[in-house]
Amino acid sequence: MIKLIQILSITVLTSLLVGCYDKGELKNIIQQGYDNARVNTQAKGDFCYYLGSVKFPYTDEPVLADDIQWVVWNKGKLSRSLPLFADIGLLTREPVAGQPGIYHYDLTELGREYQHLFPEQSGSGRIIYNNAFCYGLIQLDKVTNVEEKEVGGGIGNANAKQTKVYVSYNYHVLDIPAWATNAQDKLNALYTQLKVRLSDRSYPDTKTFYKGKDGNLYQNSLSYFLLQP
Repeated sequence: MIKLIQILSITVLTSLLVGCYDKGELKNIIQQGYDNARVNTQAKGDFCYYLGSVKFPYTDEPVLADDIQWVVWNKGKLSRSLPLFADIGLLTREPVAGQPGIYHYDLTELGREYQHLFPEQSGSGRIIYNNAFCYGLIQLDKVTNVEEKEVGGGIGNANAKQTKVYVSYNYHVLDIPAWATNAQDKLNALYTQLKVRLSDRSYPDTKTFYKGKDGNLYQNSLSYFLLQP
């Protein structure tokens, strides 16, 4: 599943008639959300390929019997993502002498240009060095449809009725690097949630807003796409 990283909250302040929306205004709001998220996170694009938790330079670490499950999962991700991006040219990959099947990785100059490092602290105090390569800037073409739906209504406050507003739009992607288009088949094979975006195409998407009792729309998940290996 595509993971949308939540970075900011947006309030869409609309003074519009009930059930009527200015598609041009919504287009600007969604575009501003992507642009602001990029600035706030310093991500190099709106489509990010997650490598795993890794601090470069890095040498392969085999799975150990006493590794916790998270570590096993992380090493599994790295065993798939690092060779791919070395093949693409964003990482170097050198065999370690005397250790068959073990490789040493580091960022190339191209890799540093597209790297997105976003560390976080785990509950145990350990720093997790989340690493990704990002590309492409979403540019909205137009909002194509706006639809309101009332959901919920069960017993208790948690299931109270609320109105969701689904905003459908088309977008194209700017600044797509050659490494992404040239390796699109390899990237699509490992990162299956979303195919590499191409510059000559328009893509549909839908964002969900929540309509408050004040009549305003609220959205809190406009951000980059984080794709998992």
